Amino acid sequence: MVYVLNNDGQPIMPTKNHAKVRILLKTGRAKVIKRCPFTIQLQYRSTNYTQEVNLGVDAGSKTIGVSATTKTKVLYESEITLRNDIAELLSTRRELRRSRRNRKTRYRKPRFDNRRRKEGWLAPSVQNKVDTHLTVLRKVNEILPVSKIVVEVAAFDIQKIKNPSIGGVEYQQGELLDFANLREYCFWRDNYTCQWCKGKSKNKILHMHHWNYWRGDHTDKPSSVITLCDTCNDSKNHKPDSFLWGWEPKITRSYKDATFMGIMRWSFYNKAKEIYVPKGTEVKLTYGYITKNTRIKNGLPKEHYVDARCISGNPSAVSDGTVYYQKKVRCHNRQIHKNTILKGGYRKVNQAAKYVKGYKLFDKVKYKSKEYTVFGRRITGYFDIRTLDGKKVNKGSISYKKLKFIENQNSYLIERRKEPA
Repeated sequence: MVYVLNNDGQPIMPTKNHAKVRILLKTGRAKVIKRCPFTIQLQYRSTNYTQEVNLGVDAGSKTIGVSATTKTKVLYESEITLRNDIAELLSTRRELRRSRRNRKTRYRKPRFDNRRRKEGWLAPSVQNKVDTHLTVLRKVNEILPVSKIVVEVAAFDIQKIKNPSIGGVEYQQGELLDFANLREYCFWRDNYTCQWCKGKSKNKILHMHHWNYWRGDHTDKPSSVITLCDTCNDSKNHKPDSFLWGWEPKITRSYKDATFMGIMRWSFYNKAKEIYVPKGTEVKLTYGYITKNTRIKNGLPKEHYVDARCISGNPSAVSDGTVYYQKKVRCHNRQIHKNTILKGGYRKVNQAAKYVKGYKLFDKVKYKSKEYTVFGRRITGYFDIRTLDGKKVNKGSISYKKLKFIENQNSYLIERRKEPA
């Protein structure tokens, strides 16, 4: 499918007539706007005939599914992998800043904390994902004349997930009801058993341990604490290079994804309406159980882009199997120096050179007639090139002399694949 913009840069219906596209490009009556997905812009006045195009969005905390369809055809389908490293990077930055302030301005007078968050503020990890959802909508609307957007969201009842029999006034009572304090609740939840040695030490003295403190999480929420015996909770086991440093207990269940969907659903939906309704695009909401029933009824496989096709309202639309896989990556590593202090008080530079043999990180290259992305570079000129799913070309690195440059880096890596029929 070749996506087409008119002379004014507005999207019109795409085409599969590759011969005509080649003639237009050769004669200068069209120019290439984007390689993937392949998009051209006409250089002459044309009829702006469009059909009704529905865009289904399967919103998620890890992956977004997108499908633009007419009643009979699938025009565009994509899966986008979101970033999940924001909270960890912010935690690292916070620890580095605290350390620097302690060294540089140890005797600075305390200031009043008079900063206020704006109305509608979201945590950076959630805000990044909401922004990515909106960017995905914008990118599709740039290449297709979308007339209707349907977004699937899910309302998760986390208290119901933890306790299926909850009801009535119990919703107003937390996990710690009938417990004197968090410590007793932690012991009861873990069956009064050390979560590291499972009681093998025979030490009956128990402690409440903040297992996630090495990431900067010192909160007293139930999911952040774990039961350890006196032997395992020894101070020597809390230092770097010890067995508790970086350890994550398997019994701790995370509700991050459910919480994210509960927070972001209205923020994303309302922002989408605010942007696209004034432009004449209808924005609607749907729910997961409706999508599941539609998919099962039509005998479709469980994929994010297939769910998005069902969400768009045209589950029977015919696809040629082309799916664009995308991955959101960080734009820049902002940590300038490594933490280890060398002799003389110097630190090594943490950031690599922007260009190595003329290539940047995440540049798209061609190797043996196939397209890959640069994920690692050495100053010697040997690169680590992979597909977006992390599959390496071979065991070793590839010399830059064997690579052909295709496209500059982008914070949204994209790869075109042909799914089996």
